Amino acid sequence: MLITGFPAGVLACNCYVLAPHAGADAVIVDPGQSAFGRLRTILDEHRLTPAAVLLTHGHLDHMWSAQKVADTYGCPVFIHPQDRVMLTDPIKGIGPRLGQLALGALFREPRQVVELEHDAQLLDVGGMAVTVDHTPGHTLGSVCFRAPGLCFTGDTLFKGSVGRTDLFGGSGRDLMNSLVTKLMVLDDDTVVLPGHGPRSTIGFERRTNPFLEGLTL
Repeated sequence: MLITGFPAGVLACNCYVLAPHAGADAVIVDPGQSAFGRLRTILDEHRLTPAAVLLTHGHLDHMWSAQKVADTYGCPVFIHPQDRVMLTDPIKGIGPRLGQLALGALFREPRQVVELEHDAQLLDVGGMAVTVDHTPGHTLGSVCFRAPGLCFTGDTLFKGSVGRTDLFGGSGRDLMNSLVTKLMVLDDDTVVLPGHGPRSTIGFERRTNPFLEGLTL
């Protein structure tokens, strides 16, 4: 499997590219601010064709380039219905700093938007099976995407930390429930690919993440 990623924009949101191998269809996860140029270089280098854009949630730093990427390559954007409004109204879900970044930017929905239908939904994208876990807490429509041995956790779980819950749609209780019931049940060697910062594993977070201490795991 081919997987690569890079931090995009001033908030360094991790954008990922996942494909079975070079020369295949690919899945793009969370193309944020100024991600398009770097993405195009990666796609051209590995002869990849985007089959889908997957959004872990609707916050601006994760979806900034989704419409441009999807419409340029003619592929759909997958997002949870409770976060879909943020595709055209990104100020709704963010704080003042991100709001300042968005001033003067115009956002519209991609031509193809697919709402994620239900928890544990199995997607067949780019010839790969991807499981969707609804993990509310950071936003109402936050999701994690699982491929074999991997979990794209967005802003639900980071190395040594968890997502903030003080923005629109956030809930500390929901976040903790999502962590316990959806992520901490995964195998220890599952690789965590978060929305910000370095990768980790479920086992490492289970043992060392201070925000998970005292939880029933």
